[in-house]
Amino acid sequence: MSAGRTLVMGVVNVTPDSFSDGGRWSTTEAAVAHGRQLLADGADILDVGGESTRPGATRASLSEELDRVLPVVEALAAEGATIRVDTRRAQVARRAALAGARIINDVSGGLADDDMIGTVAGLDVDYICMHWRGFLGTGDTNAGYGDVATEVLAELVERLDACRAGGIAAERLVTDVGLGFSKTHEQNWELLRHLDRVQALGHRQLVGVSRKRFLGDLLGPDHPGGADPLARDAATQAVTALCAQQGIWAVRTHEVRANADICRVFSRLGDAPA
Repeated sequence: MSAGRTLVMGVVNVTPDSFSDGGRWSTTEAAVAHGRQLLADGADILDVGGESTRPGATRASLSEELDRVLPVVEALAAEGATIRVDTRRAQVARRAALAGARIINDVSGGLADDDMIGTVAGLDVDYICMHWRGFLGTGDTNAGYGDVATEVLAELVERLDACRAGGIAAERLVTDVGLGFSKTHEQNWELLRHLDRVQALGHRQLVGVSRKRFLGDLLGPDHPGGADPLARDAATQAVTALCAQQGIWAVRTHEVRANADICRVFSRLGDAPA
């Protein structure tokens, strides 16, 4: 989908252990209501996830993930919302697509489940392929890079090649450098400086920095709100402005209204005069 501007993907965490919102939307009723509010605030896409990917999180079982995700996808898709489901499991991807999801996001780029790429290839969905170096213990696990931008790009290209070889059409693929996943704080900033190199691959690009720890590290312990992830929203918006200026396809964010306003401003600034 395209709106002629950077799209805003609003996060609906149907989990009890999200780092950013503490399980506030962990019931079906609360998650659906939250999704409706994000749409009213200007979200173009809703990102529904039933398994936390924060460092140190315990994996949900397959049945737990399905029970969390499917009712929310069914309800919001029935109301016309464009749904992205965040999962590393092929079975969840398939069931979610049947329930109405139009985008599958896999933070492992197909590495966590050998059946993922083949499953997605047989579905009428887009696939967000993220750079990944394994399950997280801490945010910088496996963060040994000589040149982080060059190495992440090369490893991402390998996964994109695997996706195409597995039958996913190139126009269905979306890239994500995986900010916060096996990257140190400084490596995240270095990747943000080189988003143009990912754009040059020719695929749509998603950027997700919302409320992440490296933003809190920048703001420091004396920042109002301290370590509260919600205090990082203004910093998140600054990155959204960077993405909107560069024509990034979409940003993933917990707080939608201000980020949607930013994307619309940059889109208007780019319009040719009448």
